[in-house]
Amino acid sequence: MGYTALYRKFRPMTFSEMVGQEAITRTLKNQIQADRVGHAYLFNGGRGTGKTTAAKIMARAINCLNPKEGEPCNECEICKGAINGSLTDIVEMDAASNNSVEDIRSIREEVNFLPTKAKYRVYIIDEVHMLSPGAFNALLKTLEEPPEHVKFILATTEPQKLPATILSRCQRFDFKRISNESIIKRLEIVSKESQIETTEGALRIISVLAEGGMRDALSILERCIQDGENKLDEDKIRDLIGIPKMALIHRIIQAILTYDVEKAIEVSNEVIDQGKDLETFLWEMIKYAKDILVYQACQTLGIYGAEEIEQIQKLAGQITKEQLVKLVYDLSELENAMKWSSQKNIIFQAGMIRFCHQESEDANESLGKRVQKIEEYLKSGAYPSTSPRQVAQEVQPYANINPSPIPPQAQSQFQSQKINSEALKVDQNSAQPKIKPKIGTIEQKWPSVLNQLKQNGKIVLYTNLMNTKATKMNDMTVAIQFSKGLTSFGKTVLEKPENKKELENLIYLECGQEMQIKYIDSSSPTMAKPNLEQDLQNLANQSDIPFQVIE
Repeated sequence: MGYTALYRKFRPMTFSEMVGQEAITRTLKNQIQADRVGHAYLFNGGRGTGKTTAAKIMARAINCLNPKEGEPCNECEICKGAINGSLTDIVEMDAASNNSVEDIRSIREEVNFLPTKAKYRVYIIDEVHMLSPGAFNALLKTLEEPPEHVKFILATTEPQKLPATILSRCQRFDFKRISNESIIKRLEIVSKESQIETTEGALRIISVLAEGGMRDALSILERCIQDGENKLDEDKIRDLIGIPKMALIHRIIQAILTYDVEKAIEVSNEVIDQGKDLETFLWEMIKYAKDILVYQACQTLGIYGAEEIEQIQKLAGQITKEQLVKLVYDLSELENAMKWSSQKNIIFQAGMIRFCHQESEDANESLGKRVQKIEEYLKSGAYPSTSPRQVAQEVQPYANINPSPIPPQAQSQFQSQKINSEALKVDQNSAQPKIKPKIGTIEQKWPSVLNQLKQNGKIVLYTNLMNTKATKMNDMTVAIQFSKGLTSFGKTVLEKPENKKELENLIYLECGQEMQIKYIDSSSPTMAKPNLEQDLQNLANQSDIPFQVIE
């Protein structure tokens, strides 16, 4: 006899052997005992949850010569014939490959004949949602009023694809996902009978990977013992299935949460070098982030060890629920992008860099907003009649600082208030404090502007402005020259209103003058305009004519 797969070898033979579907099996047994079996049933649910198994057991039970409390005996002639496939009165049909009208017409012709040995002729139609519309229409009348000796059992994973006319003619039973605990108990029985040494952690990983399907769990178990050693532990399963070790997942999630780009790239390179499937790794990352969120909510996790829970506890204290939810959504979007890409490694690593840089930009942006709020408050002059302590308390909601530090501008204004209090009372509106910008030429201050962009975290803007020169075109305009040329992508970035505003603010703070910005591609031959303006200016100076270029 040839080799038999574990999920076929250990397929339940009675309702009592099925796990996770106790409510359904109890109802079916009661109907068989009371001789109230319907003419058509619909079993629907996820893959590997027991639909086909329940249909086979029921087909034997209603035809068994010696039934016991609604269960087949599996010893009589009918049961043995059904088990070995020699009984022609129980017909199993796969609708995925037999979905035409002709296939259903053959059934309509067969139902008129009495069964050869059994009491009922039973038709088990698996994946019934694959039938064509014409086949469904051909089945309607037979399914509604079949002969007394005919029973139909339909099975599907997608009941929403069935016509309402079919659904209304069947008794519907929804098979739910099998719990991890039920899968583990069944795997323990299978492992014991197959003489496989397993650890509790290994079986728990298999139950999670099975996603509620017993067939998937047995298939994973079988795949992991094909090396000839009937021993299973967590590391062996992770290596054979391609799941990265939990340490790698923890490290890369930690790198994202701490904005550590180098560490994230290092871990991703390690995963790629080990030959792990990046989509599986990304799925593990999503699940890990979800588990951190669950731990924050209820402080319990079932499938992790003590050391792993301790690591999760540390991460849970470093991040908010909102950030975790955003991370789960971002990782899910990256997973969808990888599905449609042929360069999964590039897409994955680019996503890791974006996540780290995005979080860093968010942090810098929030800090920048707080600083901007302080500057706006100081510029508004709302505090000359208040004490420094009151100023700090007013600024505190915007800056998230302690009341004790006093802004330098507020301190200086408070000192001047004490010395010239009468003068401030006379002309309080005219004594508005202003932040004095530094004074200097744009050519001298341009490196400082670029350095300030880098410090503010505007990396994309900074990289596009590297190797550029700034010159003063006129009293209102600064020309930024690109000696190596300006790309279309760079122009798109630089033309963004927020980026232009950022540059104008920095130029004002460094040079002490509000000026507009103009980008000039020096590599382009169209550079005659600045020379023409200079020639006109020289002519005007020689002729003593007032001249000014207005852009």
